[in-house]
Amino acid sequence: MEQILLKHTRPGQCLSFDEYRSTGGFGALAKALGDMAPAEVQQCVIDSGLRGRGGAGFPTGKKWSFVPRDLAGPRYLICNCDEMEPGTYKDRVLLERNPHLLVEGMILACYALGVQHAFIFVRYGYEQAARNLRLSIAAAGSSGFLGNNIMGSGFNLKIDVHQSAGRYICGEETALINALEGKRANPRVKPPFPAVKGLWGQPTVVNNVETLANIPAIIADGALWWKSTAATPEAAGTKLFCISGHVVNTDCFELPLGMTLGEIIDGPCGGMRPGSRFKACIPGGASTPYFTAAHRKVSMDFDPVAKAGSRLGTGGIVVFDQSTCMVAVTLNLIRFFVRESCGWCTPCREGLPFVLHTLERIESGRGEARDIGILREHVQMLNYAFCALAPGAMGPVEGLLRLFGEELESHISAKKCPF
Repeated sequence: MEQILLKHTRPGQCLSFDEYRSTGGFGALAKALGDMAPAEVQQCVIDSGLRGRGGAGFPTGKKWSFVPRDLAGPRYLICNCDEMEPGTYKDRVLLERNPHLLVEGMILACYALGVQHAFIFVRYGYEQAARNLRLSIAAAGSSGFLGNNIMGSGFNLKIDVHQSAGRYICGEETALINALEGKRANPRVKPPFPAVKGLWGQPTVVNNVETLANIPAIIADGALWWKSTAATPEAAGTKLFCISGHVVNTDCFELPLGMTLGEIIDGPCGGMRPGSRFKACIPGGASTPYFTAAHRKVSMDFDPVAKAGSRLGTGGIVVFDQSTCMVAVTLNLIRFFVRESCGWCTPCREGLPFVLHTLERIESGRGEARDIGILREHVQMLNYAFCALAPGAMGPVEGLLRLFGEELESHISAKKCPF
């Protein structure tokens, strides 16, 4: 399997700046600054079919194209490393092994976008990742890859690392922008979108770590080659999958986008643990509806996963065996989302705690038949929340109702958890 992001890296060790250079690092930057106009770099990203790896899966090149070229004043790029979704740890692994790849990807993105000041917004607990990034930025600057007149091209760029004060809501791009400005981390009304009016009122692009880290390979080896590393013609590139749960091997694997769920579990994951049978999984992070054994042949790519009733999200796969109570799993996830809600809008502030209390009653044996209807109603009503946190939080609840309705009913009728 072709590796792009984790190539040359070693678990538990950070690739040095010199090692990165010796394996072709900053070759893509030299190519872009020497032979390509900014618009050509952007077109190459568009042609690659790269989609955002932070959860939404929006086409990266298209997102860049929304930035107006005729507005006066600065524009900004923000790398979103506020990785706080349970089951997702790919950005941490990447930055602890090879932060230089992100730095080069950001320089290329800034060149394409006409950005001269960029930021990396890092989750508060990612101390090692932040240290690695600061060292990488300093090394790139002393080698002429950052600062003024980069590689004699006339292009100038400064990159700052900002460590978050915490909270899951900071991963929402407009809440992140507010936090970076020193304001309360609430989501903003859209439109205007950040590409038009973002950080300090200027055009701003927000991309995920994994998204930006793919750009050097796209520029160096070409959009068609990068696209061809996927497992199916419909997919594009590789994907970092974070595996946890009841499988033999739990780790962060870089795999061709489009492999089936069953191929991932039986292949790099080494299958289920001895005595365990596959029951279900979270396919794309804590805010995605469950998959069951009936979904083992689903290609793990954005559109096939959506067609099957879930989302690829961040690629955080959490696997559950036959001993797992899916009501308890859902309850645990909802507790997280209730705690992390910013409380800005009524559906999220009031609706999520109500869902939590309903699931607590069911799990403790005090549930009633009408609770199922209450949960269904909230799956619909929480779509009217101000941002995507509440609808995402209801993803597991929707999956519980649709795929494990009998298990939910047995909790209520037996007045106890059957597991």
